[in-house]
Amino acid sequence: MHLPGGVQILLILVVILLIFGASRLPALAKSMGQSARVFKSEMKQMKDDGTTQSEAADDQNGSSTASSSTAAPSPTEGASPDTPKQ
Repeated sequence: MHLPGGVQILLILVVILLIFGASRLPALAKSMGQSARVFKSEMKQMKDDGTTQSEAADDQNGSSTASSSTAAPSPTEGASPDTPKQ
């Protein structure tokens, strides 16, 4: 599939001008620009939220694994059942 050339783009612009009229085109362009800006900001926010959530999940998984492996055993953990507690 090839992209439209100069003549095709010009023809599309003429048809748009005929359909909407010259007076409505600036408002249409402004509305499309605002919509694109909102869409872009929402996509950025979703990416940021996804990154934040995955970092938080990594932090929770990493800290729980690290704390359980580096925690000192309690006095009763290493003692055998036959030895008296002090």
